[in-house]
Amino acid sequence: MTHSWKISTVDDAARARIAAARLAAAHGVPTVERTRLVTALSARLRQCLVKGGSWTMTLNVAPPADGDGPGSLTVTLSARGGSAGAPGWQESVAVAEPVSGSDAARVPRDRRAFADALLSADEDTAQILDRLGEREQLVAFHREELHQTNQGVLALHAELDAAGRAQRELFAAERAARTEAESARHRLTFLADASAALTASLNHEEILSRLPRLLVPAYARSVDVWLLADDDGRRTPRPAAAVTAARTGRPQYAADHPGGLPGVDDLPPSALHPDGPLLCIPLPSRHAPLGVLTLTPPQERWSADDAVTLIELARRAGTAIDHAQRFEHNRDIAETLQRALLTDLPTTPGLSLAARYLPATHGLNVGGDWYDAFRQPDGGLVVVMGDVTGHGLRAAVMMSQLRTALRAYAVDGGTPGRLLTRLHVFLHHLQPDLYATAAIARFHPDEPTVTWAAAGHPPPVLRTPDGAVRVLDDKPGAMLGIPLDQEIRDHTAELPRGSTLALYTDGLVERRAQGIDPGIHRLAEALAAQRAADLGRDLEGAADRILKPMLRDSQRDDDVCLLLCHVGATDAAVTLPRQSTASAAARAPGQGVQGAAPRP
Repeated sequence: MTHSWKISTVDDAARARIAAARLAAAHGVPTVERTRLVTALSARLRQCLVKGGSWTMTLNVAPPADGDGPGSLTVTLSARGGSAGAPGWQESVAVAEPVSGSDAARVPRDRRAFADALLSADEDTAQILDRLGEREQLVAFHREELHQTNQGVLALHAELDAAGRAQRELFAAERAARTEAESARHRLTFLADASAALTASLNHEEILSRLPRLLVPAYARSVDVWLLADDDGRRTPRPAAAVTAARTGRPQYAADHPGGLPGVDDLPPSALHPDGPLLCIPLPSRHAPLGVLTLTPPQERWSADDAVTLIELARRAGTAIDHAQRFEHNRDIAETLQRALLTDLPTTPGLSLAARYLPATHGLNVGGDWYDAFRQPDGGLVVVMGDVTGHGLRAAVMMSQLRTALRAYAVDGGTPGRLLTRLHVFLHHLQPDLYATAAIARFHPDEPTVTWAAAGHPPPVLRTPDGAVRVLDDKPGAMLGIPLDQEIRDHTAELPRGSTLALYTDGLVERRAQGIDPGIHRLAEALAAQRAADLGRDLEGAADRILKPMLRDSQRDDDVCLLLCHVGATDAAVTLPRQSTASAAARAPGQGVQGAAPRP
C-alpha cells in the first residue's frame, strides 16, 4: 500500500510529517525507531523548504517477501520534475503487522485539528525523553554502584597488597631466621668438633698445635698462641693488646677503627701489626689466664657472632690445656715415684729373677701395680706382686706406702701369710676406702720348697723341670683393706731345681669379654712351652717370649706386671743389672723394663 503527498509549503510539509508518524504508529513501528524516522524526515523536509520547489513524499507499506516475519515501511522524498536539483532521500523501518486502509494517513484540514495533530506528533519525543530520563537515572544508579564496587575493589587491592607485603616480610624474616639458625648450627657444630679435637689429647703441646688447624682459614688468616708458662723469659715481642689481654683476662681488639664486638675491648692499632686488626683472646683457667690467642681476620673483620664463637673456643681450649698440664704434672710425679719404687732385683745364688712392668696405654698410664724382692734376716728371699685399686698419683702413693710397710714388717721375719695379714690391717686403718691385692712367695736356700700366700690376687703359676705346670690356687685370702677380720694362710709347694714360679697382675691375664680364667690357662700354656734350658740360661728372653702371645689381644687398659723366679740347676748366682732409661727405650715395643717404669 502506497501513499503520496505533494509538498511545496510549510503546511504540506507538516501534514506529510504527521501522516508519516501516524502511519508508522498504526503499523506498530517501535517508538524509538518511529521517532528516529520522523526526526530524519523532518530534517529532510526542512532542507526541501529552504531550497524551495515542489517535492513528493511517498509512504510504501510492503508485506514480508516470504509471507513470514515483519514487513517494511519505506519513506521516499523526491523532487517533482527534477526541480531544485536535489537528490532523492529514502528511509525504511520494519513494521510488526501491516494494516489495510488509509485512515491513518489522513491529516485534517481544520486548523485547530491540524495544530493538535502537529503538536501531538511530538508525544513520541516526550516519551523517548521520559525513557531517557529513566535510563539516565538507571545509569546514575549503576554508575554509583560501579563506583562503590570500584572502591571495594581498590580497598581489596590495598588489602591484598598489604597482605602481600606482610607475606614478603614474613618470608624474608623466615629466610633470615633459617640463615641465622643454619649459621648457629654451623657454629655449634664447629665448637663441638673443636672441643672433641682439643680434649682428645692430654698433651698440651699437641693441643696448642691443633688450634691453628681448627681456626685457619674459616675464622683467622693467622694464629699465634702465647703460653705464659712457656715464655721462659725470652722476652719475645708481643702486641700490646696481647699483653693487656694476659693482664686483664679480657679479649682485646686492636685496630684503627672500633670493632664493636661483644665482650671485647677496643685498643689502638698494634705497633707490631699496623696494617690490620688483631683480636687477642686470653686462654682462661681456674685462677689466671694461661696465655693469649692472637688472631688476624680471614677477611676485613670479624662479626659479632664470630667473636662470641672465638671467645667460647678460647675458653674450651684454656680448659683443655689446663687439664693437660695438670695431667702431665701428676703423671710426671707418679712416674718418678714409680721408677723410684721399682728398684733393682737382688742377686741370689741359685735363684734368677726377671721382671716386666708395662703401664696402661689409656688414662694416666700410672697405676698401683708393683713388684718387689728383698732378703730377710734369716737368709730367705721374699718376692712380692701387688696391685692397688685405681690409677693415678693416689694409687702410686698408696703402692709406695704398702711397699715400705711390707719391707718393714719383713725385717721382723714372718711368713708370707703373716706379712699379708699385717698389711691388710695396715691398709684398712690407713685408707678404709682403698683396697689392694697381693701375692708373696718366700724362697730359702736351705729349703727345697716355696712358701706362698695370696690375698685376692691371681694365683701364682709353677712350672717344674719336667714341663708340668701347676696353678697354685689353694685357698687364698680376701682383698687387703676390706672391712673384714682375716688371717691369711700360708701354702707350701715342692720346688725342684729347674722350677720356675710366675707371679703376675690381672692386667696380664684378664680380658673384659672373657674373664680371668682363660688368661691364666694361656699363661700356663706359655710357661709350659718354654724350654728348661732357655729358662735357666736366658730368663729375660723367656719373660719376653711369654709376654708376646699374652699381650696380642690386649687393649692395654690396665697395667701389666710379670715376675719370673727360676731355681737354677746349680748354685751359680745370676746377676741382674739395673737397666737405664736409654736401654729401656731401646727395647722392642711391648717388652717393658726391669726395675723401671718407662714413660710411654
